Amino acid sequence: MILDGEAASGRPAPGQCLRSWIRECGGTAVKKGCDTGDCGACTVLLDGVPVHSCITPAARADGRAVTTAAGLGTPGELSPVQRRFVEAAAFQCGYCTPGWVVTATALAEEDGTVRVPEPERDFKGNLCRCTGYRSIRDALEGRANVTADGAFGCSVAAPAGPRVVTGREPFTLDLPDAGILHVKLVRSEQAHARVVAVDSARAEALPGVVLVLTSADAPDVLYSTARHESRLDDPDDTRLFDDVVRFRGQRVAAVVAESAALAQRAAALVEVTYEPLPAVFDPEHARSPGAPLLHGDKDPLTSRIADPSRNVVARTHGEVGDVAAGLRSAAHTVRGTWSSGRVAHAALETHGARAWVDDDGMLVVRASTQVPFLVRDELARVLGRDPDRVRVVAARVGGGFGGKQELLVEDVVALAALRLAERGDRRPVQLDMTREEQFTAIPLRHPMRVSVELGADAGGRLTAMRVDVLSDTGAHGNHGPGVMFHGVHESVAVYRCPSKRVDAEAVYTNNPPSGAFRGYGLGQVVFAIESALDELSREVGISPYELRRRNVVVPGDPLVVNGPPSTDLEYGSYGLDQCLDLAEQALTATRTGAPPEDGWLVGEGMALSMIATIPPRGHHSHARIALDPDGTATLSVGTAEFGNGTATVHAQFVADALGIPPTRVRVVSSDTATSGYDSGAFGSTGSVVAGLAVQRAATEVRRRLDSLGGLPALRHLEGPLVATGASDGTRRSVAFNVHAVRVAVRPATGEVRFLDSVQAVDAGVVINPEQLRGQVEGGVAQAVGSALQEQVAVVDGEVLTQGFRSYRTPQMADVPATRVLVAGTYDTVGPRGAKSMSEAPYNPVAPAIANAVRDALGVRPHDLPMSRDRIWRLARGGNP
Repeated sequence: MILDGEAASGRPAPGQCLRSWIRECGGTAVKKGCDTGDCGACTVLLDGVPVHSCITPAARADGRAVTTAAGLGTPGELSPVQRRFVEAAAFQCGYCTPGWVVTATALAEEDGTVRVPEPERDFKGNLCRCTGYRSIRDALEGRANVTADGAFGCSVAAPAGPRVVTGREPFTLDLPDAGILHVKLVRSEQAHARVVAVDSARAEALPGVVLVLTSADAPDVLYSTARHESRLDDPDDTRLFDDVVRFRGQRVAAVVAESAALAQRAAALVEVTYEPLPAVFDPEHARSPGAPLLHGDKDPLTSRIADPSRNVVARTHGEVGDVAAGLRSAAHTVRGTWSSGRVAHAALETHGARAWVDDDGMLVVRASTQVPFLVRDELARVLGRDPDRVRVVAARVGGGFGGKQELLVEDVVALAALRLAERGDRRPVQLDMTREEQFTAIPLRHPMRVSVELGADAGGRLTAMRVDVLSDTGAHGNHGPGVMFHGVHESVAVYRCPSKRVDAEAVYTNNPPSGAFRGYGLGQVVFAIESALDELSREVGISPYELRRRNVVVPGDPLVVNGPPSTDLEYGSYGLDQCLDLAEQALTATRTGAPPEDGWLVGEGMALSMIATIPPRGHHSHARIALDPDGTATLSVGTAEFGNGTATVHAQFVADALGIPPTRVRVVSSDTATSGYDSGAFGSTGSVVAGLAVQRAATEVRRRLDSLGGLPALRHLEGPLVATGASDGTRRSVAFNVHAVRVAVRPATGEVRFLDSVQAVDAGVVINPEQLRGQVEGGVAQAVGSALQEQVAVVDGEVLTQGFRSYRTPQMADVPATRVLVAGTYDTVGPRGAKSMSEAPYNPVAPAIANAVRDALGVRPHDLPMSRDRIWRLARGGNP
């Protein structure tokens, strides 16, 4: 075949797909997102026609021209379509972008614009999990949103843009494959069982199989896959390979072989003998007397499990004031129970890692991770190595959303690399998760059942609030405590109320593990509380906006949940009042008064949320800037770039402080050997913690530069001006979001359509307006999916949803255009007045939609997702 203009020849394996063959030929612009033809990340032109290369047999390319995004242009000479995508900022993580560019090229006119009547139909084969699609529409229609240069506060283009759109920005496994070994995992078919024996003889007998690892080969060290600045935040309840399996899909053994296909074949030959144990799948049953215990063998103190004898990993029970009295005295009361199902992160780059031991004996792990330094430290602990002898590198990460704040593949490849090095074999070892494994074995969002009871006086002011939460943490407690505590914190603390009670427990079951997900528990609890408040506004007879105005905290109010007020949060700024006004005014302005179409009912809804701008108990970041005599600055910072835009805003901080264009700033990040320590890219800390460290370093370089006489004096220096900066995240502020929607509901089919969508955000001083807009739109799109269509179906511990075909990640046609409005605030905690705004937009969307559906139908939904079948049954008075 002719691959991107160059001859490529060879003999693909029988049945091999074109995607993997192109990568074997060195073409890394094609990405693996699904391998089932559902996401479009692998799209190529086959004789000018776009095809999904993951389901196209390689043999069909014989004698034909295959063009990837890399063959359409170069970073220095972009094609018209690639230029449109850069100018529109039509990507965030960028993993899906080469596929979009290729598809668009097949439909584009000479100037790069795509003028088709139904882009939703033409691009239904391309998914984007990050952007919310508006910026992609802008690219297709030729609208520019960013500039190459500009100061702080300008919509500056991402430095990696030209490399991303040409498929030349390297992601985790975009490395040469020659000479590497591949890992495939043997996974449990039992929900709860003791592993009696593992017979790997048949697998090891296959030529090309070099190693099989089981619990006998792994260190007997308990740890958590969840990663936080303090490892004590999460329970030590996991082993690298355990002799007890607690969910279907838990790894039992690993096979290392000279090809991925051979490793898969060998894994199927490993015979595992189990002793079945009683299993429990209902979290209510799991915490009841007599239920099977998942971690009853663990010490509650050393493993940090609240009550192993009840399967309770974490809990909080407390009350301020007198809730019973507050409810008795209330003029109005409402109560209800709401549930949220399992949601997958659906990042298009699956979890993957490659490890090797270099010539100096350093264990090197290249991983798709949000937390390279935390992974390094825990690998060192589990494997018994000094942290200085472990190096973890994160390239650009293809989406995270909290799912890569874990240690899920790095430990396996690291162990395999070390065992092989002991034999003198230093070949790299790679583990690349399949999309099916992402659904069946990678942690999902915590399912929760949340009961809420509210009381209010005649004027609508709260007299009592009672919240009860049951969270299913699955087989392991990774992130279980943090998600539970965070979920009931800001969702409750945002309201003034003299009497509050919160009871919450996170419970082990033999379901797949749950983990960190965008919003970190707030989305589930906010859905319930904001739904209850909407119902309360109807009881009182005032608008839902006015009910919030009468009850939200204002500067000076303590932030109270179910005990003493929070002492580590402060009102660095306050824009909730503005957000309420902006959202209400914007939605009101688009009311037409026209009757809905026949068969449709129209409703409006709103909801709000508050979030801390930084995780609790410290979040550290260090930055180093070297300003060379030629006026070029190199910034080294430890945080990872996974679509959160930190590389762009950090370059803006440096450029603005030093008086140079952002294009003169080179950012080197997320390498534990070359960057200063960073707790990681989670909790929306990239701008406010790492950003503060960058700002401090840049300010010091500027001070030294001024003392020498400014930029002209640089030319007389023999070396660079160097300065460092640090931030510990101990001052934490709060941010606010208000979402409002107008929807049309068709009772006959259960369909929900968006007529208007608006989100008002309190983001402090905006560093990069286009990037902020994209983060909000992406969060809204992900929340729309959680609200209306996404659910991982699990029955008796078995995951039935195993791919995008049945999961329904939102396509372009599913996501509304959302107007993003920004409150005018200046935060005294964040760098130059900025606040974080990556996780927060997700949280108020589902309740806003639910409240609009309630307004249209007159019946309240209580369960997520509000899928068409559920809305259809709800409209008929049935149980959804």
